[in-house]
Amino acid sequence: MQMYTDKDVDRSCLQGKQITILGYGSQGRAHALNLKDSGHNVIVGARKSGASFARAEADGLQVKEPADAVCGAAIVAFLTPDTSQSSLYQSVLEHIDQGAALLFAHGFNIHYKQIEPREDLDVVLIAPKGPGDLVRRQYTEGHGVPCLVAIAQDSSGNALALALAYADGIGGARAGVIETTFAEETETDLFGEQAVLCGGATELVVAGYDTLVKAGYQPEVAYYEVMHELKLIVDLLHEGGIRKMHEFISETAAWGDMISGPRVIDDHVRGKMQEVLDDIQDGTFAKRWIEENKAGQPEYKRLMAADLDHPIEEVGARLRSQMDWLEN
Repeated sequence: MQMYTDKDVDRSCLQGKQITILGYGSQGRAHALNLKDSGHNVIVGARKSGASFARAEADGLQVKEPADAVCGAAIVAFLTPDTSQSSLYQSVLEHIDQGAALLFAHGFNIHYKQIEPREDLDVVLIAPKGPGDLVRRQYTEGHGVPCLVAIAQDSSGNALALALAYADGIGGARAGVIETTFAEETETDLFGEQAVLCGGATELVVAGYDTLVKAGYQPEVAYYEVMHELKLIVDLLHEGGIRKMHEFISETAAWGDMISGPRVIDDHVRGKMQEVLDDIQDGTFAKRWIEENKAGQPEYKRLMAADLDHPIEEVGARLRSQMDWLEN
């Protein structure tokens, strides 16, 4: 493993140079503000007709239409949703300077060849391992969120230095920047989302809830047990791994963990996880998602509606409304 820290950063390579941030959502806002606070020359690219344009201006940033914003930039960061990046690249391509660098926070469009960059451009990845609000909050508190760095195209011979200076500007070098590839970042990120963090976790919670309610237990008690308390365990895992979780749960809980966990996540489930990874690696998932977007997202909308219509959502909303310490 190759990890870079702030001592490996050549800040002079971005001194006085323009960084353009395309998109002002969660990551875009965090990157733009952190870079500005680090002393960099930042311009945000957003449509004048959208809410992001006004929000970026209100945050004290210089904002222009995307095609104007990329002019003169040493780095153009594509921080819009994956589904919009290919068309956005085509719309601004002729305005991007020769020898500039394209920067991504997720490798999907490069790895799956939805964007095929001009040969004169550097193509780099800086992927913070956390959502934008955390990237911003950690920076303002004097810390940073760890990042991944990858180089897909090094036309200038200076791509890594530029990427590390950018990572330093958003606070990532404070926590460490691990070298990877576009393929590794993309495939592991998609797998984590689908099999564990989002798909796996939510399906496990809902299945647990359904099992308890079907057995006659109160929906409210089931919700507290399988949804509400999940955060307590995740926090322990986040802070100190499996060891800390075992230190802070009861011996009864630890015993149940060790004898029943493998009954739920058995070889059949592990085989299904491998199938998910296979679909990501061979491009099946990407092809299906790209075609879904071209069709207007009909299956996405149907599945989302079904997800949000589950009884656990109604029970959870009612219970959370009584928890005045939560930010609803």
